[in-house]
Parts: sequence; structure tokens; C-alpha cells
Amino acid sequence: MKKAILATKVGMTQIFNEDGVLVPVTVLQAGPCVVTKVKTKENDGYESVQVAFGEIRAKLVNKPNAGQLEKAGIEKVVIEKGEGKREVYPAGRFIREFRFENASEYSVKDEIKADIFAVGDKVDATAVSKGKGFQGAIKKNNQHRGPMAHGSKFHRHQGSNGSSSDPSRVFKGKGMPGHMGHVQVTTQNLTVVRVDAENNLILVKGAVPGPRKALVTLKETVKVKA
Repeated sequence: MKKAILATKVGMTQIFNEDGVLVPVTVLQAGPCVVTKVKTKENDGYESVQVAFGEIRAKLVNKPNAGQLEKAGIEKVVIEKGEGKREVYPAGRFIREFRFENASEYSVKDEIKADIFAVGDKVDATAVSKGKGFQGAIKKNNQHRGPMAHGSKFHRHQGSNGSSSDPSRVFKGKGMPGHMGHVQVTTQNLTVVRVDAENNLILVKGAVPGPRKALVTLKETVKVKA
């Protein structure tokens, strides 16, 4: 992997491409991500780049991370919030690692911006999907409902669970009602439609997992089409 960046989901819209075709896109606020540490095979056993992204209040950062951020040159700044003031780190809400093949080419304090990707690049988007709460078997597992007539006493139940005499138990993995959503999801092979380097925006064709403001990890796709 040579390309990756952290982003937050702004929302969806649609644009016209050069051929005049309407394209649905997801707008991502990508970076800038500040390199806080470069791991090497000699010291850490593998090569990777640690990056920080997203503004965060200073009092919410624990001491180890605060030391790491300040060592990388990310110092606290004072901003006005309403009638008061607060100290924040410009980057540090999210700290992640990327195992770049060219990790040795990076150094602490470097910035990874939206222009790391170009129009036409294929990417994989990883995020935590929207939470749906407790749902029944029909919505959660796409099971079929029963008759909806008055005489039926079986409408949206999930059906037989374990029979009676045989096997007399519920098999592991049976689709049952329960918590739905709020799991890590990766959508593969999305196309970068537009890159706004000045405003750090990346427009990706199609939908990306997660609600607005969710953290999205963009990486070059693992699927290479011939």
C-alpha cells in the first residue's frame, strides 16, 4: 500500500462529469493528516507511518498521546468558543497507522493531504456503519414474513427455531432478532471523481459507509482489475 488518508464524511450530492452524465458522489473531508511517528523494521519489527487527524480539545487527550503530538510539532492553540476560550490540538482526535511500502520516505511533521489521490484512482472506504438498534429477523436478516390475514397468528415472527424432537436445539449462527448495524464495513473499488486539494475534499463515486461526520479510512484498493 502506497496511498491512504483519514477523512470525515460530509454527505452525499451529485455532480456532472465531463460527458454531462449525472454522477452520485460522497464528499469526504480528507486530511490534512500529520505524521507523528515513523516506525522502522529495526526498532519496531515492521514499517509503518503513524498519523494524527482531526481537531480535539487538549483536556481530552491523555498524556502519552499529548507527548506524541507535541513531539511531532502539533502544539496546543487557544480558540474562542462562545464567550470563553479553549485549548485544542489542530490534529489528534484520530491516531492511526498505515503500513506504507514507502514508509521510509516519510518523516515526522510531514502532512498527507487530499492530493495524495488523483481523479480515476480506485479506493477502498472503511467506516463504522449506521446503527439501526434492535431489529427483527425480517429487517435484520431479510427473512420472509407470514400471512397477514386475520386468521394468521404468524406475521413477522422469524419462524421455527429448533423444532421439537429433532434436533431439539437452536443451531449456532441462526439469524435471530438483535442488534443491527454499527459494525466496521469496507466498500471496495470506488472511483475518485474529483479532488479539491485547496479545500482538502475528495469526491468518491457512490455511497460510503457510516453517518455524516464519521471517520472514513481511504486506501488504494486491494482489487486490481485487469
